[in-house]
Amino acid sequence: MNMHNPPHPGEILKEFCLKPLELTVTKTAQALGVSRKTLSAILNGRAGISPEMAIRLGKAFNTSAESWLNQQLQYDLWQAQQAVGDVKVQPLVAA
Repeated sequence: MNMHNPPHPGEILKEFCLKPLELTVTKTAQALGVSRKTLSAILNGRAGISPEMAIRLGKAFNTSAESWLNQQLQYDLWQAQQAVGDVKVQPLVAA
């Protein structure tokens, strides 16, 4: 079952990881080994969580890479469903 309008993973990262730890974008980017621009794009919903970033986040925040990728998948799937809408597709089944 898909979540209704899931938040972008960057929003989760900002609200539940950076804010409680009072981390700046610059300090977090340095700790993750990425540019400030890269992290800022994720936090602002302009970029998604890649598998590599998921691994970095998992290690940095003691979470699983899978949890970050799952959040991104749920977000992407919901966005795609909204964009596609009620598309007509003919079922393909074995005779």
